[in-house]
Amino acid sequence: MLDAVLSGLLQVLSPDSMMLMMIGIFIGFVVGVLPGIGGPVAMALMLPFTFGMPPIHVFAFLLGMKVVTSTTGDITAVLFGIPGEATSAATVLDGHPMARKGQAGRALGAVLMSSLVGAIIGALALGLSIPVIRPIVLAFGPPEFFMLTVVGLIFIASLSRGQMLRGLIMGCLGLLIALVGIDPQAGVPRYAFGQLELWDGIGIVPVVIGLFGGPEILQLMLSKESIAGKSASRKIVGVGQGILDTFRYWKTVAVAGLIGAGIGVIPGVGGSVAQFIAYGHAKQTSKHPEEFGKGSIDGLLAAGGNNNAKDGGALIPMIAIGLPGSVSTAILLNAFLISGLNPGPEMLTTHLDVTFSMVWITIIANIIVVILALPLLKPLARLTFTEGPILVPFLLILVVLGAYAENNRMFDIWVMATSAFVGVVCLRWNWPRAPLLLGAVLGDLCERYLFLSSSLYGWSWIQRPLVIVLAIAAVAILFKTGWDVRKHARDRQAASLKEVRS
Repeated sequence: MLDAVLSGLLQVLSPDSMMLMMIGIFIGFVVGVLPGIGGPVAMALMLPFTFGMPPIHVFAFLLGMKVVTSTTGDITAVLFGIPGEATSAATVLDGHPMARKGQAGRALGAVLMSSLVGAIIGALALGLSIPVIRPIVLAFGPPEFFMLTVVGLIFIASLSRGQMLRGLIMGCLGLLIALVGIDPQAGVPRYAFGQLELWDGIGIVPVVIGLFGGPEILQLMLSKESIAGKSASRKIVGVGQGILDTFRYWKTVAVAGLIGAGIGVIPGVGGSVAQFIAYGHAKQTSKHPEEFGKGSIDGLLAAGGNNNAKDGGALIPMIAIGLPGSVSTAILLNAFLISGLNPGPEMLTTHLDVTFSMVWITIIANIIVVILALPLLKPLARLTFTEGPILVPFLLILVVLGAYAENNRMFDIWVMATSAFVGVVCLRWNWPRAPLLLGAVLGDLCERYLFLSSSLYGWSWIQRPLVIVLAIAAVAILFKTGWDVRKHARDRQAASLKEVRS
């Protein structure tokens, strides 16, 4: 195995592989900061250019592009509150409030370095799991996937701490959004209201862009100030502090990375689920949960550390059993087949050097993008001090193109505009937005896996060991959240009584 590790590294470090990786990194960097386009679109467009290339060159190009889009998608999330990808949505919750406080440099430094650490955790998970991963992946079926989505839904309560009722209402609204489209069981339109466009459902990307980006753009238009406001110092500081924060709060980053790698292994669950579970866990275990959503460095590091770790985890089922867990890995699977490689035992024996080369590409590409991006962080952070009237036209173009790019249809622009209106209402009356997104992402998965579980196993799936373990975990999370809410209410009541007496 050591020979395969070294062989994979030497092949990745060859001049041709490094040149193609740099080209992929450049494309991924540009695409990652454009909301709505994302890695899968770029990879699909670039796939024909890989025909005839050796496998290592193909993966250096495509995988280098893929891992970078996850990192750079966080940049617009921090600066403008507009996620570059749906998987960057949790970054908005604390990254953009930090930018509004004049701490954009610190936020960018933290999210960039935590993404690198998360990527290394995901790559190591891929490398270490190669000998044992097949039975682990095959142990998960539709019942286990369903219970995992239930665990994700339970985190709605954690994300809504202090606003439990409002959070549950927003989560239910997200579930209703997920139900729009063709019923997977009956094959008939559901909640389409006679609109043909709704037969395909409501896209997550326009919802994310509108829900989080719309209110920020409106605020800039009305205030006519910069994102950071007049009160903040115009001196760009904190990039180094953000990098140090990654290591100061290393437990948060490590746990978020492990959650991302673990959930990334499970096909079909998605990066948004992993990120919000990591974010919810960080909030539950934090000493200052009340700061989450207002510029908490813990929350930002959890989102950043998780974001790239899931990519390494998502490669595991594709390599081990040929089962892609996302659109990006499905495109990589096509690249496998075009290159003459067959996922499965062959990748773990005959072509083990190619498998380890993917581990090295993931690590090296992320190190390169951090080195290239660090000099750009201060100029990027200065955008938060640019006056609103100058930024707004540029941001409007970004959100419109981002909404349109997913399916190339005008209807998605109207979805984005409607989501922006909902986001503005939520911001005005202090309703949480994250539960709506979590419900919309998980609702479709939850319904699909529940239907498959009941069709394949009847009600006997409830007795499966992993299902029972996940159910206990869900109940424990719900109980702890309720206990924390009650304790917080008692503490506030005691503080109020003490203030009255004094």
